[in-house]
Amino acid sequence: MSSLKYYVPEGHCEERKVKYYYTQAVRVGDRIETSGQARLTCGLGGWHPKTGVIHTNLKDEIDEAFRNCELNLKTAGGKGWSQVFRVTSYHVPLTDEALEICVENFKKYMPDHQPVWTAVGVPALGSPEGHIEIECNAYDPEGAAKAAQ
Repeated sequence: MSSLKYYVPEGHCEERKVKYYYTQAVRVGDRIETSGQARLTCGLGGWHPKTGVIHTNLKDEIDEAFRNCELNLKTAGGKGWSQVFRVTSYHVPLTDEALEICVENFKKYMPDHQPVWTAVGVPALGSPEGHIEIECNAYDPEGAAKAAQ
């Protein structure tokens, strides 16, 4: 898979790449796919990507996960949430409050479109303190042309 391009934002994410042997985003042609953004995985939910500080408030944690998705999409050469067409969110637990916070973020980051979204309740995430992980897929034909150069 050497033709694929892998991306990791600077800071705490680089440490996670070494420790857990995975990447935050990958460009597959004109698509960008991210790993679960929250706290343990440089996004793996709601931790700050440079410091690793974990939020204790659910809204702050979910907001941080959305910012981490944006960071990873842009690190991979994309424009961010405006190009996202698919979102999968994993919740511990899956609550109306968590879904409402996600919808607020969808409206903030994607005011001009609504992505395909699957929300899944799970018993645990990669970090015992985590309440959410978000994966997203973006369509970026212009960035693909630049990345190919």
